[in-house]
Amino acid sequence: MTVPVALTIAGSDSGAGAGIQADLKTFASFGVYGLSVITAITAQNTRGVRAVQEVDPAIVAAQLDAVAEDFSVAALKTGMLSSAAIIEAVAHGIQRHRLDPLVVDPVMVAKSGDRLLRDDAIEALRRTLLPMAAVVTPNIPEAEVLAGRAIHSRGDRLAAARAIMELGAHAVVIKGGHSDDDPISDLLVDKDGVHEYRAARIVTSSTHGTGCTFSAAITAALARGRDLPDAVGEARDYLSRALADAPGLGHGHGPLNHFPSTQVAHAHN
Repeated sequence: MTVPVALTIAGSDSGAGAGIQADLKTFASFGVYGLSVITAITAQNTRGVRAVQEVDPAIVAAQLDAVAEDFSVAALKTGMLSSAAIIEAVAHGIQRHRLDPLVVDPVMVAKSGDRLLRDDAIEALRRTLLPMAAVVTPNIPEAEVLAGRAIHSRGDRLAAARAIMELGAHAVVIKGGHSDDDPISDLLVDKDGVHEYRAARIVTSSTHGTGCTFSAAITAALARGRDLPDAVGEARDYLSRALADAPGLGHGHGPLNHFPSTQVAHAHN
């Protein structure tokens, strides 16, 4: 039996609720073997980010070369990329090894409010990574930055998604968690139109790593051969269960349960 392989290119979270750690746990929950390229080391917990050490772009590139030359990567995602130099190194590596499909989670701010993406990096992200993306997964504030427009309504979200697609992305999921809506509505916009995914809002403070987990779940489902609308649906379902089953750890925004008691969709294959 061949195990699907997925790659995450992101920062390390010492509290293990977000970043590389969340991605690898999510991949494992989907029955996917996870590879990692670490772009930054953060000293953080559920309360906040205390320190960030970016990894040298040459080491980022070397990690990417090492895994891409030895494994058959079925899908990959990017998370925290922090600087323009790191984004350039990652983009060149993805092109060099012809890796796809690519899920871009444009991580800009931690759940605690700490900035994780420098201003010079936002333009590099727009210019180099978005044109390679099979799908980009911004929350509403991130979509406002990428699209350069305010979002107050569903129509604004659709317009922002289309503006991001004009930058080259094949599809965009604008997540609804930052709105006040209940149920939450995640909107996937692609060449075929708009797909809406609704989910009951789960009232919990255990929301650390939701964006990382959602994008990792999409990546894992793509690695398992799902098409994008199905992958987003599986990810939405998984995220709801991971939130509902959160273990209540830490004293701030706690982590999700990446192995929720009701197993993920691959159990139905």
